[in-house]
Amino acid sequence: MWRFGNQWQAFIALLIGTEACSHERLSPSPLIRKQDTPLSPLSPEEATLLNAISNTTISEWSYYYTHGAHLAGKNLTMAEWTADRWRENGWNSSVVPYEVYLNYPVNKSLSLTYSNGSTFQPSLEEAVLSEDDTTSYPDRIPTFHGYSASGSADAEFVYVGRGQQVDFDRLVALSVPLEGKVAIAKYGGPFRGLKVKNAQEHGMIGVIIFTDTAEDGNITEANGYAAYPDGPARNPSAVQRGSVQFLSIYPGDPTTPGYPSKEGSPRADPSRVLPKIPSIPISYVDAIPILASLDGYGTTGVEVNRTGWVGALNVSYSTGPAPGTTISMSNLMEGGIHALWDTIGIINGTIGDETIVIGNHRDAWIVGGAADPNSGTAIIVELAKAFGKLLAQGWKPKRNIVLASWDGEEYGLVGSTEWVEEYVPWLTETAVSYLNIDVGASGPWPYIAATPELHGISTDVMKKVPWMDTNRTMYDVWLEYTQGSIGVLGSGSDYTSFVHKGIGSIDMGAGGASTDPIYHYHSNYDSYHWMSTFGDPGFLAHKSMSQYLSLLAYNLADRDLIQFDLPNYATQLESYYEDLLSTIQSAALDLDTSALLDAIKEFRNGATDVQALQDQAIATNDSGLLTLVNHKYRDFQRGFVSQGGLPDREFFQHLIFAPGIDTGYAATTFPGITEAVLASNASLATEFVQKTADAILIAANIIKT
Repeated sequence: MWRFGNQWQAFIALLIGTEACSHERLSPSPLIRKQDTPLSPLSPEEATLLNAISNTTISEWSYYYTHGAHLAGKNLTMAEWTADRWRENGWNSSVVPYEVYLNYPVNKSLSLTYSNGSTFQPSLEEAVLSEDDTTSYPDRIPTFHGYSASGSADAEFVYVGRGQQVDFDRLVALSVPLEGKVAIAKYGGPFRGLKVKNAQEHGMIGVIIFTDTAEDGNITEANGYAAYPDGPARNPSAVQRGSVQFLSIYPGDPTTPGYPSKEGSPRADPSRVLPKIPSIPISYVDAIPILASLDGYGTTGVEVNRTGWVGALNVSYSTGPAPGTTISMSNLMEGGIHALWDTIGIINGTIGDETIVIGNHRDAWIVGGAADPNSGTAIIVELAKAFGKLLAQGWKPKRNIVLASWDGEEYGLVGSTEWVEEYVPWLTETAVSYLNIDVGASGPWPYIAATPELHGISTDVMKKVPWMDTNRTMYDVWLEYTQGSIGVLGSGSDYTSFVHKGIGSIDMGAGGASTDPIYHYHSNYDSYHWMSTFGDPGFLAHKSMSQYLSLLAYNLADRDLIQFDLPNYATQLESYYEDLLSTIQSAALDLDTSALLDAIKEFRNGATDVQALQDQAIATNDSGLLTLVNHKYRDFQRGFVSQGGLPDREFFQHLIFAPGIDTGYAATTFPGITEAVLASNASLATEFVQKTADAILIAANIIKT
């Protein structure tokens, strides 16, 4: 739909984010003139959905979910409560259990010892705030990393920047000693688990990861803003929890790769995707003395000269190590097989072999989780209520609608992955699209990432939604914020398993711009109090996102024609191809890509053919021909996953886009080819040129007439 030059590729990478369930804080573009697009007309059913959605009841759902601990595998009552809400609105609802490997924190410690023998003891926990009731709950969850290893380390330490492989390459080039040291890493860039993986592979024995206020733009105490709860800046004690699974290898239960985790399932060795060294997350206020102790030792951050290395704290971001200055850390986790619970609701359609799936995860690292994930949870509970209004009028959709509240997403997309692995035969036969909402609202600016066939319908529906009860459409606000860019799906939320089974998907949410209050990701301060005071007072962004998701689901489930745009898919393939040529040129690799280009041309021809067939079916009111077109739309993307997985990470089967091997989140297009090129592996690149071309040809043959 929109095609941009290389300057937009960086923007899209920012849009899809550096943290799962989150995205980079952007600034609305001064280049986009504010506009007031007239609202598109609504059908009677669309009007019913839109008018049924209330910010008042969304606030009530949010309050419920954010006032009780709901860590993965410890939220059965919430799973059942969710099923009850859906059931009372006409959905056939149940709770589906899985038996998965999880671990939970027992205790941890961290201390810094200077060469003169003096010590610094970080607090490791977040401050209790009288203004924010859930920060003082007796069952509040301590700071920790899910799937972290138990262990201890006592050694000198090295600052490793954002912990990317290229950061470690730079440290090696600078002759900074790594083996036997503890790594200090900054959040941002790759998924936190890959920071631990990279440190482990360089012989390091522990990892400390901190949040830097460089993420916060101008909204910092240093710039005069009061910290939460008194103002919009980050609370100094805020800590980002999260999983350290090696997400770019495979998500889901680490002991059942490729098959569902049920009682009695055989268990594999999880060591390929779980760390062997301990890791602990800390706040920036605890990080400052640790980083400052490296000032004057090793190479300064400016001299390291790596992207994202230097942050905004008053330290030099030197590599170290500082002779005789050590970190002592200990981390004890308790792991085992635990039940988790997906809540599933169903409305059967009149066409049994076409299905739309809508999902959000319910589990959170904290008692709160007002943005991540329970803004999305409140939104889909409200969606269920709105569709209940239609059901009460006797309406029935053409396509099946499945509504899912996943458990275990935070540990590694566990609940959704296990469900997809259990139901993959049925999904392969019937699934049309998966619609994901994770952080539904942490601010007032909407964004989406989607597979290309959904670009048109996803932006058209925006024109039907009044944004936050203003006279502007969601489309106007989205265009101002994103400059018309739609992100490419990598990983980091529950769409991942669907995409890599060849099911087109969209991920959506609303977040803060660079001047909005700081969202405390995976912190106790992602609370109902923060949301109702700073994040989305009045829950109006929640309301608009629920209206958007409801209308998008309705249009995909109930229109005679599945509203896909395959010519746009061809356009995006052509754009990805141009990017690939640039990558090959930069790598100075001799690679013949003609087979790939020929396949893309064939897909373009097929997209033109099926669009003509679609127009004929509509013009002649031929129901049989319409069914044929709809099934081509449903099935074509299965071709992209037909060639087996990527090298050494077979879970990722989609050869058009996948999470980068050293990002875990951000997408790499034509990943089999691109990553082989970046590794200077000409034979592997040649192999994946052919495999990717074959995948595209299979998709083209599905849509050809």
